[in-house]
Amino acid sequence: MLKSLVKEKGRPDLWLVGVIVVLMVLGILILASVSATFSQEKFGTTYYFLNHQFLFGLLPGLILAFFAFKVRLNSLKKWVPVLLLVNLLLLAMVFLPKIGTGPGSWAPAARWVSFGPISFQPSEFLKLTFILYLAAWLTSRTPQRKEFGQTSKQREGREMNGVQRTFIAFLLVVVIISLFLIFQPDISTLGIIVISATLMYFLANTPLWHSILVILIGGGGLLALIKLAPYRLNRLLVFLNPELDPMGIGYQIKQALITVGSGGLFGLGLGMSQQRFGVFLPQSMSDSIFAIFAEETGFVGSCILIFLFLMLLWRGFRAAKLASDKFSQLAALGITSWICLQGFINIAAMIGILPLTGIPLPFISYGGSALVSELAGVGLLLNISKSR
Repeated sequence: MLKSLVKEKGRPDLWLVGVIVVLMVLGILILASVSATFSQEKFGTTYYFLNHQFLFGLLPGLILAFFAFKVRLNSLKKWVPVLLLVNLLLLAMVFLPKIGTGPGSWAPAARWVSFGPISFQPSEFLKLTFILYLAAWLTSRTPQRKEFGQTSKQREGREMNGVQRTFIAFLLVVVIISLFLIFQPDISTLGIIVISATLMYFLANTPLWHSILVILIGGGGLLALIKLAPYRLNRLLVFLNPELDPMGIGYQIKQALITVGSGGLFGLGLGMSQQRFGVFLPQSMSDSIFAIFAEETGFVGSCILIFLFLMLLWRGFRAAKLASDKFSQLAALGITSWICLQGFINIAAMIGILPLTGIPLPFISYGGSALVSELAGVGLLLNISKSR
């Protein structure tokens, strides 16, 4: 069975390999700079957070990436529904006492599952498992070859019914996934998943009006979620007017802009950030790490980081274009869209182009669950790139 899962040797996209390696190296360097002082004060060692990121993020992520790189894609496609089901069960566990963690079980933002000393965030893995499930499902829903003896009118009617059933089923699956994330709540992750899923659905040769309708429904749902939670409305108001509450809800974006601007053209140098101590800039190791990166590397370093994500976008879409089958094509599109979209949204939020979302910067932010999921995703992307 193991031999049937392992793929034959092939040459992956070396440009894509280089981009991923550089992003991981930058992530290690900037995390070492940001976390050193705080780690020393809290744990008495300079490298506590860096070691934690290595042991619970980088190491298992590389192992999963290697397996994803070697696995046979046709065999993986058969196991995708099981992976999604397991992921949904783990998402449900975040609400269980003594297993789900957050501010408290059954409390807002209970997003973690703990088994003894090991804890992880199931919603981070959902990004990958749902993309793979959707790729397999949309592949199975593609129009079949014309059957002998059918008239064109019969074929058109059959295809139209199939398209409508596919659309309704797609909406139903997205709604089920959305409910799991709304009750955590984790709206930023939900946004990434829905946008990536809509893009995959659109690129699977479905009618354009379907995608437009999904966007309208999603926009209406977002407005309803904003109205139900006052803090989301306040975050939007502060985005439109940053001076509205500079010492309250607008404090983080204000400090982020100050931090980014302090970097100037070439930055203060690695380890020289004045905001890395976490006194002024909240979430400096996770959501706001790009601001620290910009302060230490400057405008030039920030442009290089953005260029790396653009390179990842290009090579990922190229791998999708040259993919050997539709499942691989849709999976590559979904993985690339997820990682790059998340990166661009995080950067845009830190420089005031978008509201603060609370999503990490791929390969850079501190967080084991996100890094493991991202490395597994790029392992599959490299697998697809050698299958053209």
